[in-house]
Amino acid sequence: MKIPVSAIRLPTRAGREYESRFDREQSLLRMLAIPIASVILASMVTTLPIFSSGPLLPPFGLLMFLSWRLMRPGLLPVWSGVPFGLLDDLFSGQPFGSAGLLWSLAMLIIEIIDYRAKWRDYQQDCLIAALLITAVLLGGWWIAGISHAASEPMVLFPQIILSILLYPLVVRICARLDSWRLAT
Repeated sequence: MKIPVSAIRLPTRAGREYESRFDREQSLLRMLAIPIASVILASMVTTLPIFSSGPLLPPFGLLMFLSWRLMRPGLLPVWSGVPFGLLDDLFSGQPFGSAGLLWSLAMLIIEIIDYRAKWRDYQQDCLIAALLITAVLLGGWWIAGISHAASEPMVLFPQIILSILLYPLVVRICARLDSWRLAT
């Protein structure tokens, strides 16, 4: 016995049979929560029990923050460096307010670059991120040295190199999160 093709129904979700996938509304909660949660969770990575004689673990919160800002320029407001930096200070053990100051200065530098440059490509974004990562880590070292005696800045060299090398991986993770954020 032959079954007519019109009698075969593909399984669909209830209420979605005739819904168009074009011109759809994304979830506002997902649009805002994913970048915020990813920066917060990346800042919390520094609380993992990793033991070393010097600073080696990259500042994943800063890397994720720079990735979101350089990949999606209008997503995070200019003032967002302050709350994210203060939250990172709570997890990293730096003097409170140092990352808030340094991340907001990094955000202002990126805004100035965006204002002056007509366009940027991936290599320029990596160069901007490398310079800002180096500046923020050295600035954090300097601010920590104000409150108590700090070691030589050469101690930060492995952390700076590892952070710069891991930045493209963090951008890739950020791009995956962004594609999931924009999907419905």
